[in-house]
Amino acid sequence: MKILVTGGAGYIGSHTVVELQEKGYEVIIVDNLSNSYQSVINNIHKITGTLPDFEEFDLCDRQKTLDFFSRHQDMDGVIHFAAYKAVGQSVEQPLKYYHNNLTSLMNILEGMKKNEVENIVFSSSCTVYGQPEKLPVAEDAPVQAAASPYGNTKQISEEIITDTAKANQNVKGILLRYFNPIGAHESILIGELPLGVPDNLVPFITQTAIGKREQLSVFGNDYNTPDGTAIRDYIHVVDLAKAHVVAVDRMINNQHKANPEVFNLGTGNGYSVLEVVKAFEKVADQPLKYKIVDRRPGDVEQVWADTSFANRELGWKARKDLEDMMRTAWNWEKALAEKNTEE
Repeated sequence: MKILVTGGAGYIGSHTVVELQEKGYEVIIVDNLSNSYQSVINNIHKITGTLPDFEEFDLCDRQKTLDFFSRHQDMDGVIHFAAYKAVGQSVEQPLKYYHNNLTSLMNILEGMKKNEVENIVFSSSCTVYGQPEKLPVAEDAPVQAAASPYGNTKQISEEIITDTAKANQNVKGILLRYFNPIGAHESILIGELPLGVPDNLVPFITQTAIGKREQLSVFGNDYNTPDGTAIRDYIHVVDLAKAHVVAVDRMINNQHKANPEVFNLGTGNGYSVLEVVKAFEKVADQPLKYKIVDRRPGDVEQVWADTSFANRELGWKARKDLEDMMRTAWNWEKALAEKNTEE
């Protein structure tokens, strides 16, 4: 079985490639390396013993994308990760996000249709729920007005896949709404490696602890939460990656019950920013320098998942706890520092 993983050199994509290969899938990665490194491909090889096929190009290039699909008509499915994902940056540069995130998806779906590739697993987000009226949030919760252009691209992308599936019965989709992936592979060969200043909490924590950053900025302590900081559902990236393999298996084996299907991927637990900081301090056995600053545009107050539907239907459950997440993230950061010292 052959699967295309777009953005497969990236954070979640690389971990998913590992899990796919370990399950026996043949993987082709397409990535333009705009937010990743080609060395990740070699590290996947070190973990699994198999070097995935890799092509470097931009999926926003329609002709290159269609040419790719015409050369790989034997693919059994696509997992689409290739999108920009920083909430704050999307507020500042909305056109960049709309162009990249929507154009790439439409080109992929066109390539799938023309070459009879049936299955797509889409990397969606809990941002589609906005600030939910009820917590924990389940898949049947209303989709709220997006709080950021990034969130809006996820909503629109889900609509594009839904409409495509309605118009083309051979196209099947599973929409995976992630909560907040963190952590790294136990091998410490792959992990979160943002280019430039991180937009996500945990790499900023680990970079501050290692000395790359002066201090962590905590965006707001006046939310209506127990300690005033925003609450999120954090999930270990390996647990998240395993869910993608289950989703691919489900479609290939024709076990899906709707088109598209929607699943929340989280732990079902909400942790505040300061709780995450404390968990890191415990694992690293050192204090972290941080300061409280103003809220960040586009952030919601609190959101965590009702995972019961995904647990039941997929037979999948997140296994790793917050300390596992912080421990592997910290080990990854220390390994990066050691590598940089050697170089």
